[in-house]
Amino acid sequence: MSENKDQKFVYDFTEGNRDLKDLLGGKGANLAEMTNLGLPVPPGFTITTEACKVYLESGSAPAALRDEVSAHLAALESKMGKKLGQSDDPLLVSVRSGAKFSMPGMMDTVLNIGLSDESVTGLASQAGDERFAWDSYRRLIQMFGKTVLGVEGELFEDALDEAKAAKKVTVDTDLDAADLKKLVKVFKKIVAKEAGREFPQDAREQMDLAVEAVFNSWNTDRAKLYRRQERIPSDLGTAVNVCSMVFGNLGPDSGTGVAFTRDPASGHAGVYGDYLQNAQGEDVVAGIRNTVPLADLEAIDKASYDQLMTIMTTLETHYKDLCDIEFTIERGQLWMLQTRVGKRTAGAAFRIATQLVDQGLIDEAEALQRVSGHQLAQLMFPRFDEGAKTTLLGRGIAASPGAAVGKAVFDSYTAVKWSRSGEKVILIRRETNPDDLDGMIASEGILTSRGGKTSHAAVVARGMGKTCVCGAEELDVDTKRRRMTVGETVIEEGDVVSIDGSTGKVYLGEVPVVPSPVVEYFEGRMHAGADDADELVAAVHRIMAYADRVRRLRVRANADNAEDALRARRFGAQGIGLCRTEHMFLGERREMVERLILADTDGERDEALSALLPLQKKDFIELFEAMDGLPVTVRLLDPPLHEFLPDITELSVRVALAESRKDANENDLRLLQAVHKLHEQNPMLGLRGVRLGLVIPGLFAMQVRAIAEAAAERKNAKGDPRVEIMIPLVGTVQELEIVREEADAVIAEVEAATDTTLKLSIGTMIELPRAALTADQIAEAAQFFSFGTNDLTQTVWGFSRDDVEASFFTAYLEKGIFGVSPFETIDKDGVGSLVRHAAKLGRATRPDLKLGVCGEHGGDPESVHFFHEVGLDYVSCSPFRIPVARLEAGRAAAEAKGSDSR
Repeated sequence: MSENKDQKFVYDFTEGNRDLKDLLGGKGANLAEMTNLGLPVPPGFTITTEACKVYLESGSAPAALRDEVSAHLAALESKMGKKLGQSDDPLLVSVRSGAKFSMPGMMDTVLNIGLSDESVTGLASQAGDERFAWDSYRRLIQMFGKTVLGVEGELFEDALDEAKAAKKVTVDTDLDAADLKKLVKVFKKIVAKEAGREFPQDAREQMDLAVEAVFNSWNTDRAKLYRRQERIPSDLGTAVNVCSMVFGNLGPDSGTGVAFTRDPASGHAGVYGDYLQNAQGEDVVAGIRNTVPLADLEAIDKASYDQLMTIMTTLETHYKDLCDIEFTIERGQLWMLQTRVGKRTAGAAFRIATQLVDQGLIDEAEALQRVSGHQLAQLMFPRFDEGAKTTLLGRGIAASPGAAVGKAVFDSYTAVKWSRSGEKVILIRRETNPDDLDGMIASEGILTSRGGKTSHAAVVARGMGKTCVCGAEELDVDTKRRRMTVGETVIEEGDVVSIDGSTGKVYLGEVPVVPSPVVEYFEGRMHAGADDADELVAAVHRIMAYADRVRRLRVRANADNAEDALRARRFGAQGIGLCRTEHMFLGERREMVERLILADTDGERDEALSALLPLQKKDFIELFEAMDGLPVTVRLLDPPLHEFLPDITELSVRVALAESRKDANENDLRLLQAVHKLHEQNPMLGLRGVRLGLVIPGLFAMQVRAIAEAAAERKNAKGDPRVEIMIPLVGTVQELEIVREEADAVIAEVEAATDTTLKLSIGTMIELPRAALTADQIAEAAQFFSFGTNDLTQTVWGFSRDDVEASFFTAYLEKGIFGVSPFETIDKDGVGSLVRHAAKLGRATRPDLKLGVCGEHGGDPESVHFFHEVGLDYVSCSPFRIPVARLEAGRAAAEAKGSDSR
């Protein structure tokens, strides 16, 4: 982006507010908000995301940035009464990232900037604590070396472990000032050797290099991977927060912690969080030392605890949501370092939303916006069977719920490798760090022996909806030997373990799972009551009820038989948007289709169709009965005929072997001839859909007759069949007109024969670009459109889903060409433009044209919002995705209403 000379790149904490997240990032905006609320925030300033964008695009910081930073630094020094890096009483600052959307642990932070060989002695004198000063200095060199200079972090960790081993201690707090002085020398040698330069002694150089490192961390592999996973735009950039240091490592009356105003795992009110005495903030989130529960702070420092509880209430009331808070206590003085709307589990999201409604903080419309279809889908995953026989290995902290089973792996690389080979894995670490992100994504769940609910593993897992158990201290994790030991039990890499993120329990072997209570609720087998599961169901019920009241989009199901239709109806389906009749031709009926394909004469073909007619009719009667009173869209035969015949290679081998034995089967020979005749280089763009109906006389007429006779029988039985016949793969109105003329004639015959009046509507599937571009013409002959977005995506992009997902989609996602697969979420710019265009053209011709979608996108949360915006009447999806579509349809309507009111 071009630099504006009058542009302001630096804001003091007193200048911003929480509405400036685009400019100041989430952290900077919330630090400003807390400052405005009068809460104890250490003074500082924020470098904007605009400065980051200039830096990333041009390779250098904006020309005006250095002078602005100098002016704000001078103001900060004046306010604090000390200068950055001065030798006698140095001002120290932290440099921390802060993007608009929370990206926990993905970008860089450097603490204690301003320390040097000279100023460390001044800090020791000013604090009256030599050990504290040298501990802070070694932390700066370690963080700066890894973050800014690119030194391998394990080199510092190994040196620290060696220092503890030499002293025969297990925790770093047992190292004294002399030990830490020696460690500083070792760390400086590591920097000089690995970075090719000395650790900088100039404080301003430290700060400037740290700011650039934070800018650069926006585009690290782990940050890009996280953004793709969370669908965060890549062009936002990060802000940088420069904050005066407060110290939690000044002794037992100091410490650091992370707190939540409610339990982020369950949503229950109470005191939740972690506290660590004599430590800096990174120690808590890194999970290096095990923390104590936040409630223990009351006994350690009651005055700070009481003040923190008051501030937490203030923040939750102000933000009207669960708040995630970072704080430090410096010798009894409480300081607030960060707050943000906290990440939570899916169950907590639903509970908290309804709790806040009951407290009068938000209304039902806002509660609906606080949850998502992705979260609802997570709640529908199975859970462990409590009645199953299990072997309990241990228990940790229930950090992110779910029932995860997989083979134990002890590093990220193996997790990814095994997952790509189809294995389900559990990533086991002492503690995770941002470099483990790809392994966490690939795993079914994460298990750590260290850390708590605020550790890196817990926060990231909750954000991804991934099962996680943290801080299982009784588990001895040996990543180098690739094993975990619990007492006398040894779990080697590849052994199966099960982890329960709702209870924190870890089991040996595979534990069987049972349906989730939310699925049982949707199926009518659970009602709201008093226990925890019923409380969750009650929250889901309330929000779903509101979503159903406000949504405009109706939700139908893709279902091909009565069993699926009944399940869909229990899940809230308002009809069937896609019944694929080809699924009725599988199994034992495949031979009957083969007879149709092999027919050489009109008589043989009519005989084959006559045999199929009653079977089709029976299927439709069952389906119409299951969905009585609701619309059922039946798609006539769509796939190419070769799908009903044996594989060409397999059949060729069979015939060749038979001929060598001179006992060739006549039917196999005819089948092979038919397979060769029907073989196409690209059958998905060949003889299928409406083309079959036009080329094989009587095929579509047989299907229409079966539909009409089934509808008539149902109507004569006092039922209410509402049937829609859909013609697939239409590319021109002439195709539709010919098929419709034949269908209308068949329907009229059935009406006369059964003495009924059938109101069967006939429409088409829009799945070809030409159909979308000529939708005004096609609407002349169609009473409804259903967008087949799977095939439309294939034909717009020019690739076959079955082939490309396995060949180059991974590379496209990694390179950022795709933010998400266009088969998962609709490509709004390409495929979406055709949908929008076709809807507009179709309704211009026929204002009452019914519009729906029946591709996979019908159950995708983001896509549902697009279909609402375009003005479709309904979406259709698989039965288990119906609740998700209902919820998102409600959210889309509420969001649109909110936008209109603004």
